[in-house]
Amino acid sequence: MPLTSDEDIKALLEGARTIAMVGASDRPDRASNGVMAALQRHGYRVIPVNPQITGTHIHGEFVFRDLAQLGDPIDIVDIFRNSEAAGEAVDEAIAIGAKAVWMQLGVVNEAAAQRAEAAGLKVVMDRCPKIEIARLGVAAVS
Repeated sequence: MPLTSDEDIKALLEGARTIAMVGASDRPDRASNGVMAALQRHGYRVIPVNPQITGTHIHGEFVFRDLAQLGDPIDIVDIFRNSEAAGEAVDEAIAIGAKAVWMQLGVVNEAAAQRAEAAGLKVVMDRCPKIEIARLGVAAVS
């Protein structure tokens, strides 16, 4: 069952330090670009993942091809992909041992959520961490 209570979502955000953003964009007009900047301002390390722009940089961070390339432990995999494509990102998150997957607003994949939960990951669907941080008063990461 995906996390839905304010307490659970706030605890997930407060416990996280490193977020991998699948589908991060270098285009300032894209939501993922603004959300990445907002999460960085809040103190998170956000690692962008996008095979189409691998090797470039977004907001000072190197863009990786896929989650398997990351060497650092990941607390949350934030997924900016459509609902169908989110399943592949969830499977990669499971494979690297991420602690949680977060599917953005409008992204719902029940089968992928069940796979993640069965593997021990926390799941959030159809929400935006930037919005939830402000709504829940999550303290800045230090």
